[in-house]
Amino acid sequence: MRLLDKSRAPVAEAPRPAQPSRAAATLRDLGLGIRFAAAGGREGWIRTLLTAVGVGLGVALLLLASSVPHMLDERATRDEARSETRISDSPDLNAAKSDRSVLRVNVTTEYHDRTIEGYLMRADGSAPVRPPGLARFPGADEMVVSPALKELLAAPGNELLRERLPYAITGTIGDAGLRSPGELLYYAGSDTLTLASGGNRISGYGNARAGEPLPALLVVLTVMVCVVLLVPVAIFIATAVRFGGDRRDRRLAALRLVGADIRTTRRIAAGEALFGAVLGLLIGLVFFLVGRQFVGAVEIWDVSAFPADLVPDPRLALLVVVAVPLTAVLVTLVAMRSVVVEPLGVVRRGRDRGRRLWWRLLMPLAGLAVLGFTGRVGKYEVVDPFPIAAGAVLVLVGLALLLPWLVEACVNRLRGGPVPWQLATRRLQLSSGAASRAVSGVTVAVAGAVALQMLFAAMNADFNRMTGQDPTRAQFAAYSENVTGAAATSTIEQFRATEGVDVVIGSVEAYASKPGVYAEDDIPPTTSLTIGTCETLRELARIGACEDGDTFVAHPENDKDMSDWVDRAARKGKVVEVGSGGGKPVLWTLPADSPTVTGRIDPMGTPHWGIMATTGAIDAGKLPGATITAQIRVDRSVPDVAEYVRNTAARIDPGMRFVTLDSVERDRQYASIQTGLQVGATVVLLLIAASMLVSQLEQLRERRRLLSVLVAFGTRRTTLGWSVLWQTAVPVVLGLAVAVVGGLGLGATLAWMTEKSVSDWWLFVPLAGAGAALILLVTALSLPSLWRLMRPDGLRTE
Repeated sequence: MRLLDKSRAPVAEAPRPAQPSRAAATLRDLGLGIRFAAAGGREGWIRTLLTAVGVGLGVALLLLASSVPHMLDERATRDEARSETRISDSPDLNAAKSDRSVLRVNVTTEYHDRTIEGYLMRADGSAPVRPPGLARFPGADEMVVSPALKELLAAPGNELLRERLPYAITGTIGDAGLRSPGELLYYAGSDTLTLASGGNRISGYGNARAGEPLPALLVVLTVMVCVVLLVPVAIFIATAVRFGGDRRDRRLAALRLVGADIRTTRRIAAGEALFGAVLGLLIGLVFFLVGRQFVGAVEIWDVSAFPADLVPDPRLALLVVVAVPLTAVLVTLVAMRSVVVEPLGVVRRGRDRGRRLWWRLLMPLAGLAVLGFTGRVGKYEVVDPFPIAAGAVLVLVGLALLLPWLVEACVNRLRGGPVPWQLATRRLQLSSGAASRAVSGVTVAVAGAVALQMLFAAMNADFNRMTGQDPTRAQFAAYSENVTGAAATSTIEQFRATEGVDVVIGSVEAYASKPGVYAEDDIPPTTSLTIGTCETLRELARIGACEDGDTFVAHPENDKDMSDWVDRAARKGKVVEVGSGGGKPVLWTLPADSPTVTGRIDPMGTPHWGIMATTGAIDAGKLPGATITAQIRVDRSVPDVAEYVRNTAARIDPGMRFVTLDSVERDRQYASIQTGLQVGATVVLLLIAASMLVSQLEQLRERRRLLSVLVAFGTRRTTLGWSVLWQTAVPVVLGLAVAVVGGLGLGATLAWMTEKSVSDWWLFVPLAGAGAALILLVTALSLPSLWRLMRPDGLRTE
C-alpha cells in the first residue's frame, strides 16, 4: 500500500510544437497536394496526365493565338520588302533607265481556283535589282519559283499549268521573298518586254505602304472573332483541371479520417490542380514548339505560316503562364465549395435544393446590358473594342454557366424508357455537372459562331458590291494592248478555237474623233470605235440586219446629251480620225448610210455607244494603240475549261489581263477576316473534339468497375454503348438549344449596335448540325475504350 500511496513526482509535459503561420500552412498543404499528384501511383499519374494533356492543348492554342500579331507583322514586312519602287514620276521613262533598273509586268494567273502570282521581268543593265529571295536574276525564258509552285508544277495531272508556264526552272525563291510557305509565286525572264507592251520600269524593292485602317464595322467583327475563338479555349482549360474529381474527393475523405480539416483538404486539392496545370503548361509548350516545326506543311483555307513567324508576344505569353495555374486553383476551390468532404465519405451539397438560376442569368443579361450601353456603332465612328469584348465574353460565359442548371432541371424529370435510356438518364441524374462541363465548349463555340454568322450576314451588303456583271452571258474577259497588226483579229479567232468555248464577244476598240486643229484647252469631239463581227456587235447594241462591211452609230439609252456628243464625233459621210496614241492616227470615212441604233450593256456591265463597225468595214490591224477585248462564254461541262481559256490568253500575250466575271465583288479586308474566322473555328472545333474525347475517356475510366459489374450481371455491350450515346446526346441537345437561343440574342444585339437588321434567322441550322456531328464523332471514337473497360478484369481491386 505504501507503494500505492507514495506520491509520484510530477512529469513535465512535452512542449507543443509551434503552429505554422497561415502562409506556411498554405504552402505545406499545396506541397502535399503536389506530392499526391506526382506520387499517386498509376491511377494518380493517369489522372494527372489527363489534366495536363487537356490543359496543354488549350495552352498550345493560346500560345498560337498570341503568336498571330508577330506572324502578321513578319508577313507584312516581307510583303513590303518585295513591293516595287516604280520610276513613274519622270515625264520620260526612258530617261530613268539605268544599269540597275528593271522592266516588269504582273502576269498573275489562276489555276483550279488558286492564285499564282507572277512577274515577267527584263533587265535594263548588267546589275539589275533582284526581288528578295532570289539568288540571281532569271534569264530569258527562265523562271525562279516558290517551293510550293515547284511542287505543284511537278505533280501529275497539271499539264495545263506546265503549258501555261513553259519557262525553265533555274531556282527557288527563299523564305525572305515569300509571304507564307504555301504561296504560289514565280519570276520569269523575258527579252521582248518593253514599255509599249505593258512593262513598268522599277528601280528597286522595299516600298513601305501604310496599311488601310479597318472600318468601324470590321473592328466590331475582328473583336467578335477573337472573343468567339478564345472563350471556348478558356472554358476548355477550366474544364480540364477538374478531370478525375470524383477520385480526388474520395482520397480527400481519407485525409479527413486521419485528422485533416476542411480548409486543409481544399488546399491539398488546389495543390493537385496546380501541379496538373503547371505540367499542362510544360506539355502545352512542348506541343507548341513541336507543332511549330510542322506548321509550314499545314495549309487551312489557303493560309499557312513559316515556323519562325510563330513567336508568342511576351506579354500575352506571360499572361497565359500566370492565368492558367491561377485558373486551375480558383476553379478547384470554387468546385470544393459544393462538396462536403467527411471522414466517411463525400456529400454533394444542394442535391435536394438544386442549382440556383437567378445568379446564372445575371451574367448573360449583364453582357447584353454592356453591349446596349455601348450604343450604336456608326460606319465611320471610332470604336472602343473593350466594352464590346467584355459584353460578348459575359454573354458567352453566362451561357456556359446556365447549361448545368438546364441539364439538371431536365434530367431530373426524365422517367422510364428503354434500358439504355434509363442507364443514361440515371447517370446524368447522379452527375449532371460532369456531363454539362463536357459540352460547355461546344455550347459556347456554337453560340459565338451563330452570333458571328448573323453579324456577317447583316454586314454583307456593306462589303459585297454588286458589279453589274452578267456571268450568264460570259464567264471570262480578257484585255490586251500588246496585240497589233494581223494578230489583233486572229486573237479572237484563237479564243473561239479554244476547247470548251461557246461564244466569244471579241472586239477591237479604239477612239474616233473629229479631225481638226484645236486650242490647247479645247477637247475635240471624241467617241469610241468598236470593231467586231455581226454576232459581237449584236451583244453590244440593238442591231437588226447586219452583214460584213456594215457600220452603225450607237446612241446611249435615255441620254440625249451624250447622244449629241456622239453625233458630233461620228459624222456620217465625213472623215474621222481613228487612233488611241502610240502611232499616227488613221483617217477613215464613216459611211453616210450607217444606221443609228441603241447601245447595250455588255456582260462586264459596261454600256456601249459610239461607232460600231464590222471587220470588213475597216482594217482593225492597222489601228494604232487599239485594245483587244474578248468576253468569253464557255461550256461548264468541259473539264478544266477555264484552264484552257487561260492558257490561250497566256499564249497570245503573257501580260494579258484576264478576269473572271462575278456578279458580286467582296471587300478584301472583309474576306480576310472571314477567312481568319474559318481558320480559327476549324482549330477550335478540333480542340473541342479533343477535349470532349479526353473527358469522355476520363468518365469511362472512373466508371470501369460499374461497367464491369453490369456486364457480369448480363447487360449487353450494345446496351451500354447506346447508354453512352444517350448520356452524351442529352446534354448536347440541351447545350445546342442554349447556344442557338443565346447566339441569336447576341447576334441580334450586335446587329442593332451596327445599325443593321437581321437578314436570316435560320443561320444556326448548319452550325447546330456541325455540333451534333462532332458529338457523334467523339462518341464513336470512345467506343473502343468502352469495349475494353467492360472486360471482367475491371472487377479487380487492390
